[in-house]
Amino acid sequence: MHSLKEITKPIKSELEAFNEFYKQSLKSKVSLVDLITNYILKQKGKKIRPLLVLLSAKLCGEISERTYRGAVLVELLHSATLIHDDVVDNADKRRGFPSINAVWKNKVAVLMGDYLLSRGLMISVDGKDFDFLSTITNTVKRMSEGELLQIQKTRKLDIDEETYFQVINAKTASLIETCCEIGARSVTDDPDKISAMKKYGENLGLSFQIRDDVLDYEGTTKLFGKPIGGDIKEKKITLPLIHAFKNVSKDEVTRIKKLIKNGGKSDDIKTIISFVQKNGGIEYSEKMALELAQKAKKSLIIFQESPEKKSLQNLVEFVVERTN
Repeated sequence: MHSLKEITKPIKSELEAFNEFYKQSLKSKVSLVDLITNYILKQKGKKIRPLLVLLSAKLCGEISERTYRGAVLVELLHSATLIHDDVVDNADKRRGFPSINAVWKNKVAVLMGDYLLSRGLMISVDGKDFDFLSTITNTVKRMSEGELLQIQKTRKLDIDEETYFQVINAKTASLIETCCEIGARSVTDDPDKISAMKKYGENLGLSFQIRDDVLDYEGTTKLFGKPIGGDIKEKKITLPLIHAFKNVSKDEVTRIKKLIKNGGKSDDIKTIISFVQKNGGIEYSEKMALELAQKAKKSLIIFQESPEKKSLQNLVEFVVERTN
């Protein structure tokens, strides 16, 4: 499998410049804000989203200051949504660290998420990147709608495959698509290039989320992530389970749904995981993730061969082969 270090090679110096830009963008005159942003900076995530902005920009043209503003905007939005998600989920860990709500309580965490989002928007306003603002506000709308649709369906446990794709397109793929679009827009007005990068991002995002959902049913604990069966505990019905339901009787579906409603006892989770594995849920989901990954790669066909194009192709493989 390709490593992230290998994938980032064509933009190594640009990623370092981004990290400095990002650090500066978090500064505030309020000491509590600086304390929390320093805490956020210590949690070194994979930085997939700024990586996508920078690679997309370099594939379409020359990286500029506008590209860095776009990369900071999406990373601030992503960080804000993670903080808000931890409050909603009452999570006490994030990337192996205690979450912000666990350390500073919910009120501070919500306000901190608001601060990060508003900083991103202000950077775009100051840079007159109004096209970025139009794209990102639509993304926030889609992400919120996706979360609310999932909550609505979780209550009734009645999600089907079409609705599942609607949810993950809005919740996950929308932001990854936005990263690629903003990267392209930062350096070109060519509608074909922008459209190709949006398609790449959408299919990469869908593939990423399906792989994440498969990992919830595979028998090892996810590093720095949710424990195995985390989705089941949260009563989330994802693609592996949706497909498994198609292969059994209505009585069997009812039996499994009752176990989910019970609140995810350890033995029940093992039973549900075994049910999904026996009824083709994993294989089907992995097949879907691979098909979407191939679609993502095909979107890059219009671009000439380059180190950036190779990295974007390798990133697709990294996403579908990852184990955490």
